[in-house]
Formats: sequence, structure tokens, C-alpha cells
Amino acid sequence: MTEAHRNGRASKRRGSGRRGGRVGSMDLPAPAGAPEITWAVQASAPPPDTPLDDPALYFNRELSWLDFNWRVVHQAMDARVPLLERVRFLAIAESNLDEFFAKRVGGLRRQWEEGVRQPSPDGRTPGEQLALIRVAAENMHRTMTALWQDTLKPALEREAGLVIATYAALSAAQQREMDAYFRTNIYPILTPLAVDPGHPFPFISSQSLSLAVLLEHPVRGTRHFARVKIPTDRQRWIPLGPRLFFPVEELVRRHAGDLFPGMRIEGAHLFRVIRSVDLERDDEEVEDLLLMISEELRARRFAPVVRLEAEASMPPIVRELLRNELALGADDIADVEGLLDLDGLYAIADLPIPELRYEPWEPVTPRLLGESGRADAPAGIFDVIRAGDVLVHHPYESFTSTVQAFIEAAAADRRVLAIKQTLYRTSENSPVVQALVHAAEAGKQVAALVEVTARFDEEKNIAWAQALERAGVHVTYGLVGLKTHAKVVLVVREEPDGMRTYCHIGTGNYHARTARLYTDIGLLTADPGIGRDVVNLFHYLTGYALEPEYDTLVVAPRDMRQTFLDRIDREITHQRAGGSGRIIAKMNALDDVATVRKLYEASQAGVRIDLVVRGHSRLRPGLPGISENIRVISILGRFLEHDRIFYFGNGGDPEVLIGSADWRRRNLEERVEAAIPVENADLKARLLSVLLRALADNHSAWDLRPDGSYALRHPGAGAIADFQRGLMADAANRREGDQPWLATTVAAD
Repeated sequence: MTEAHRNGRASKRRGSGRRGGRVGSMDLPAPAGAPEITWAVQASAPPPDTPLDDPALYFNRELSWLDFNWRVVHQAMDARVPLLERVRFLAIAESNLDEFFAKRVGGLRRQWEEGVRQPSPDGRTPGEQLALIRVAAENMHRTMTALWQDTLKPALEREAGLVIATYAALSAAQQREMDAYFRTNIYPILTPLAVDPGHPFPFISSQSLSLAVLLEHPVRGTRHFARVKIPTDRQRWIPLGPRLFFPVEELVRRHAGDLFPGMRIEGAHLFRVIRSVDLERDDEEVEDLLLMISEELRARRFAPVVRLEAEASMPPIVRELLRNELALGADDIADVEGLLDLDGLYAIADLPIPELRYEPWEPVTPRLLGESGRADAPAGIFDVIRAGDVLVHHPYESFTSTVQAFIEAAAADRRVLAIKQTLYRTSENSPVVQALVHAAEAGKQVAALVEVTARFDEEKNIAWAQALERAGVHVTYGLVGLKTHAKVVLVVREEPDGMRTYCHIGTGNYHARTARLYTDIGLLTADPGIGRDVVNLFHYLTGYALEPEYDTLVVAPRDMRQTFLDRIDREITHQRAGGSGRIIAKMNALDDVATVRKLYEASQAGVRIDLVVRGHSRLRPGLPGISENIRVISILGRFLEHDRIFYFGNGGDPEVLIGSADWRRRNLEERVEAAIPVENADLKARLLSVLLRALADNHSAWDLRPDGSYALRHPGAGAIADFQRGLMADAANRREGDQPWLATTVAAD
């Protein structure tokens, strides 16, 4: 691809006024007809003697996030991906972008309005970031709508006979069917809302789809405005056959005149708004956390609008009315050529057309757990864990027959006296929650730390918490000022030789559905030292243990950042002593400035560092004299890479940790997180094997360049090394041959 135009400025060096840079481009040719990718981040090369606190050495977090979403958009472009899965990735990218505006843009806008001018680590004020974001996000959104209209929609019709029809393209009989459907199913639930001195401008909920209707009085000749909300919560796509659909918003537009009899319709134009979810709150002033969250949820409905998406055909008079009523600037409005609300394409992606979907994948049950994982044989799983630590890797290995089975077995086992668990996000009709309810009803001591401030899951988590309380579970709602993000289960069991603790420490939520979609790792252990640490952690979470002691567990915000900084320093020492410094880490995002700076120091000392960072990264790899020993890749594929693994060479005695935290400031300072060193040599080798396979991927891995652009790897004439497919094949082989994991010979080099 050709190099794209520059749509922003380079990273700013404090006091230097340096500007410049370029936008990178994708190395791998896109499918025919696919739009181009232009990266949001662009940064010029700083000199090798640049101080490590200089803003020029740090990518902007928000622009880096937009580039992560570009990589999601590319999944929708990639002809190697099954067609309906490409549609799904486009819907995911739209959902991501909506959340980005609600959270990140909403937060920056509030900072700017409150007079905050403090620059970010890359040297930009909130206002400067907003200006760059608007340009980059609009370019992305235009690409996404064009991708649907010009590529994916025609491909669905061409390859699968799946048609999203216009009214004019319907036969006369189909038009009559749609008209009858409107009168019976749509017309009665619509509420046209006029705007005039007697009718104030209506409340418009975030992400809802609406029609702005411009009307003329046939006698007085006066113009009027009305809003009609599109009822997409029932079904966005009305079926006219197995593979023929009609969009509900076009049916409402077609019959707009029926809603205003006697008036002349000048036009009906679609629009939607995004409201901020970044609301200021003071945890210290609210004693009741549930009350605070409930009030925030109510306030969020009326939070400021941060973005208006409108059909490009909307006349200026209507656009100005919306802009004024919603208190928006001209830059907050996006003109859309094509489909509004691509998030609605999830319903299309879910259509049962197997040939256009990924082949079904059924996670395997680890051989050691096998029959012992059955809830009707509860003692067996404890026998297995007592015999040695068990590492599980989802979704290659089943969450249901491992972690869920562990919790269900604990609930059913008469010897289990207590169960304690953190719950950050969980699924509808959660089997984990049901197991906790059954345990409490059976008379066990059950405690649950339910994080009710988990963004966008607050209402759901409050409902789960109240259901648990009704069953007799001791429920706490987290610590004031800190989110509890740790993934931990503690089971206390009375055995012939005394009390024993069993624990699960993981990287992902106790969510049965996402465990089939997200890659996560968990350790099941009966190690008494870990058990004591987890007991102390729960005392801290539910009581007043202000300074708990941990022998093995690494906990944020207490000591996690310092633990990782110390490990990096140790690699620097090993490198200087014998040239053996080695770090490999896998995480979701990297933005903690102290950690990035320490990694730069390690690179300058010669430590070889490989980072697998799915999302955004502040770190600039490959800068001469600063980070030339650091490589950063991002892997996007069928599953969402969510696990966190940290490998430190330690002079030939490697240390490997897994945990719930990324190397992000919010994880290390504002959340309760838990990580654990994996001690078993075979399990450490297995985790290292996962990391090395990720680094070897030449199918789905993107290399982060020093200027902020990403280059998608491709195998050329060589063999394809697809990280996720390789792990699926390994798991399938274990299922077919019932073979244990053999990974003791891998090396970090």
C-alpha cells in the first residue's frame, strides 16, 4: 500500500517544539476492493541520547488504542477470515469505537471543560488529544462504513445469496408483506415526538437509532421537527426469507407519513448519539457503594453527548438543530455515508450459515481432570489438585470441566467448609453463581467479592450480588477507591490430616461464555503457602486487614509494580554479569510509564525483550540507543488474546508469573490484582512454549514499528505458523491421543 496522508502531529518533545512524522501503512496487501489502513500514531525518530522521561519516547495511549481498533477492522478486511466472521469483526470494531467515545473521549472532554491542561506522558493536553482523535476516528469510521457497503454486503449477496434489500428492490408482494408488518408490529409501538414551544426536545438515549423528521404544515407553510426512535431492540433485520432481510429503520422511514397524518414530509434522516460514561464521583463521600453506583447509572442516562452520527444527506437546518439541542461542537458530528450503527451487524454475523463461519471448536478436558471434573464425583478433582498443580488454558481447554467443575465440586462436597471468590464479570444464568448459591444453601460459609463498578456490567453485577445475598452468601462490594480485578477462588476443605486450602488464580473472568472466546490461563493448586496468601487476600478484601503479608502472591496496588520493576532490574544485573538477560511478557495493553522506562533501561543494558501486547502500547520499540533490544507484536485472531504471562530468564533459573493485571497504571495503582509465580518445571515450560509460539506467529501477528505503525507478518514461501491454530491442534491431539503436554525442551532463545 502507499503511505497514507499525515493526519496529525508527531510525539512532542518537552521544550523542543519538534514536530513531524508519518503515518505507517499495512505491508500485507488488503483484499481487492478493501479500504486502506492509515495509522493514528505517527512519530519521528528521537536521537539516541534522548532522556528516558522525554515525551517523544511515549506513544499516545488514545491514538495507540485507535490503532488497535484498526487491527480489528483489518480482520473484517482479511479474505482469509470466513465471511460472516468478517462481519462480526466489523460489528466488534463499531462496538469498540462506541465504547472509546463514551469512556475515553468523554473523559478527555470533561478534563478539557474543567480546565485541565496537564499533558499526557507523550506531551499532549486533553484538547490536543481530542483534536487528533477526531481526525483519526472519522477516517476509521468512514473506512468501516465503506467496508460494509462496498465489500462485505456485496460479498454476502454474491457468495451466500444473503441480501439486505431496499424497498424498491422488493417485489410487489414483498412490499405488501412489509407494509402489513409495519401496521401490525411497528406502528403501535412508535412514539413520534414533536419539538415546538409546547413539546421540549426529547431525551435521546445513547446508541439508539432515531429518525429526524422535517415536516411542513400544508396550510400555514411552517416547518416542524419531530424525532422517532427506531425500535431496534426487537429485530433490526426483518426476515422475508431464509437469506433475505429488510432493515427496520427503512420500513419506519418509508411509513413516516403515517405517523404525521395531514403533514407534508420534507425528509426523514437517521442519526444516533453516544453519551459519555465518564462521570465524576467521590467514593469517599458515599458510604453506600451500591447507592453510589445506582445513582451513577441513573446519571449516565443523561450524561453529556460526545458524538452525533448523522446521515450525510441530513439538511443543515436539521443538523444545526440537533447540534444546538445536544450542546455539541461542529467537530463532534460525523456524517455517515451508508449504514448507521454497524453494531447491529452482530445479528447478521450470528446467522446459521456454517460454511461462512469458523469451524466449530469444542474445548478439551485435560486428561488429569477427566472424570474427576464431574460435579457428581466431587472428591476426585481435589485428589488431582492435591497431587500437583494443574494449569488450564482456555478456550483450548474447557472452562466448564475445569474451573467451573472445581467450584461446583466444592459446592457439592460435604467436606468443604468455605468458599470465597472474586466476581468481576460473569455470564447470564451463571453456573458459577448458581454453585455459590447452592453452597450457601447447604450451610457452607460462602463469601463473594462482587465488583459493582465493572464498567457496563454494573446493573448485572448488582443483580447477581443481591441474588447471592438472598441465598445467604456474604457479599462485599469492593474497596473504596479500588476496583477488585483479581481472579481468585479459595476453597477450604476438612480432610483426614486437617484443614487444606485449594485455590484457583487466573487471568480471566469467571464467565462461562467468554471463556470460549477469550484466551485465559488459570492455576489450580493446593500449595499451602499460596493458600495462606489467598486467605490473607480475602481478609484484606472483606475486613480491615490493612497490611496483609504475602509470601508468594503478588498483589496490586501493594507491591505488584515494584515486584515487576525488581524483576526487570534483576535481568539487567544478569545481562551485565554474563549477557543472559531475557524478558518475554504477554498482556492486553502497556501504558505504565514507570514500567516502560524500566524496560528502556533494560534494553540499553542489552537485555533482550519480547512483548506480546494485543491492545495499545505507550512503549516505542526499536529506537537506536533506547529500545533497539525490544520487539513488540500484537496478535489478533479467532480468539481474543486475554491472558497475562510474564517470563524472566533469571540467569538460567527462569521465573514465570501469571495474573490478572496488565502493565497499565490503572491495574498497578487503582485495582486489586493478583499474580502468582508458577513453580512446577513442566508448567513453566508449557507457559514458555505458549510465549515462543506467539513470537513465531507469521499469520496473525503484527510488528509494532518505531514510528507507531504496524506491519502484518506473512509467511511468504515458508510454512504458516498460526499461533491460535497451533494451540487448537495441540489440544485436539491431546483429545485424540490422550497425550500429556510435552514442552520440557523449549528454550527462551
